[in-house]
Amino acid sequence: MAPDLTGLDRQFDYLVPEPLRTRVHVGTLVRITLNGRRVGGWVTSLGPPDPARDPATLLPINKVTGIGPTQEVIDLAAWAVHRWAGRMRAFLVAASPPGAVLQPPAPAHGGPVPEPTDARTRTLLERGPHTGVLRVPPAADVVPILLAACRLGPVLVVVPSVAQARLLAVRLRRTGRTVALLPQEWAAAAGGVDVVIGARATVWAPCRDMAAIVVLDEHDEGLQEERQPTWHARDVAIERGRRANVPVLLVSPAPSATAVAAVGIDHVAKPSVSDERAGWPIVEIVDRTRDEPWQRSLATSPLIRQLRDHERVVVCVINSTGRARLLACRRCKAIQRCEVCEAAVFQRDDEHFECGRCGTERPPVCQACGASAFAALRIGVSRLRDELEAAAGRPVVSVTGKDSDTHPLVEAGVYVGTEAVLHRIRRADTVAFVDFDAELLAPRYRATEQAMTLLTRAARLVGGRAGGGRILVQTFLPKHEVLDAVLHADPGRLLAKELDRRRALGFPPAAALAVVSGAGAAEYAGSLRLQGVQSAQTLEGSVLLRSPTWDVLGDAIAATPRPKGSRLRIEVDPPRL
Repeated sequence: MAPDLTGLDRQFDYLVPEPLRTRVHVGTLVRITLNGRRVGGWVTSLGPPDPARDPATLLPINKVTGIGPTQEVIDLAAWAVHRWAGRMRAFLVAASPPGAVLQPPAPAHGGPVPEPTDARTRTLLERGPHTGVLRVPPAADVVPILLAACRLGPVLVVVPSVAQARLLAVRLRRTGRTVALLPQEWAAAAGGVDVVIGARATVWAPCRDMAAIVVLDEHDEGLQEERQPTWHARDVAIERGRRANVPVLLVSPAPSATAVAAVGIDHVAKPSVSDERAGWPIVEIVDRTRDEPWQRSLATSPLIRQLRDHERVVVCVINSTGRARLLACRRCKAIQRCEVCEAAVFQRDDEHFECGRCGTERPPVCQACGASAFAALRIGVSRLRDELEAAAGRPVVSVTGKDSDTHPLVEAGVYVGTEAVLHRIRRADTVAFVDFDAELLAPRYRATEQAMTLLTRAARLVGGRAGGGRILVQTFLPKHEVLDAVLHADPGRLLAKELDRRRALGFPPAAALAVVSGAGAAEYAGSLRLQGVQSAQTLEGSVLLRSPTWDVLGDAIAATPRPKGSRLRIEVDPPRL
């Protein structure tokens, strides 16, 4: 029995009373007495009493609340506990219904699957139980992909956001499919429908007679839990498909290095060159090294032309938060980068440069021309709004992550904000990244993937090139591999270089990483060295753990006792490292 109590990571034995025996199964939600309190819990296993214990000393289960996760999902949760160094409760909560479900309804299925269905999806899924990666243009319709999967039987579909799940659920119902939208329709999913769909927690949901798993936008950070344990729905889906012996399809306009490594770079199913090009908008690169005065304004001439076209809705994006501070040489305008890993460097209080990714230090001297005078390229949303409003001659509305999603935005022709603006705006003609180098050179090993994700999201917002959609990117690095990939509407141009870089630097998927923070982190990391895990101090005072595989890392963490009285936080595969 696993109690539903935060911070308690133990399981206990309880007696199943005779009147409840027909209703208690593995996964059943129950009420129990623990230390004089009545709490909820999950039945994680059933069996005879421990011979070493007197059955008369066992407390009985007080009440059956309803059905919960299946045996398959509980076994999957036990695997995830080891993979992400988490507690069982976190995964069981994600796998449970939002309210009491006493009995699932009868199965409900639609008729024959209508056309059109995606031919490439059918080819991938017909190969049998394996993981496939399908690359699609940002503007592509994913409903034919889901209908192709439905030809096999009930499908579990995981998407990054609730809003996206709701929209797809409506469209699938119009095709005659029976759909359970999670978490509200958990009971219907347990009973049996054609499609079970929802955000990342849906990967733990029941799906009766599951025939396939589809993860849409597998590159999206919305599929990873930010709280500890930092599990990723894509990785859970791959493992669940392997255990259930069903195919798993990972769909993305820009597949992640992890997804590609799972199948091999030569086995990614790609659209035709013409279809992919049509599904990307026009991309305009603004080379800021040619602008004067380059160090004072982010409103370049191409951007001003877009702003002054009052027929177009323009969205300007600038991520002014974060650790990276971009520095440019005043003489030659070169961005200052780390000579080891090529991330942006920042200037410390002692005026030396330091890399936020690998910690390399150097004197404040330009690598390109030897000058020692630099400008910090950083500007906030509020100041930029005033600048753009003056340039556009029309009102500009600012949007940041702190703004509430519950209140509609003021209608305007120009919006400016952090990347949150891409989630709040429903339609745009132009998306302008006014300072994209902050994304390309961020001190994170996934910086290139995250930069590509922003461009993909923008491409989906403005639509394909036939509709006149445009992405404008202002940069001092016009030949960067990410920009080269979007200019050619070919994200595959980035993947080979990214995988080589990850292997050279020892980053996932070529290695396993975790970050340990809190009092006692250094002591704990020192113990892990005996288990074959390397450790290194980070700039924030936490400890970075590295091992060859996730299994080795999980074994080491599980086998190493945590220091008494410490409140360690262990993030396996942290999303923003």
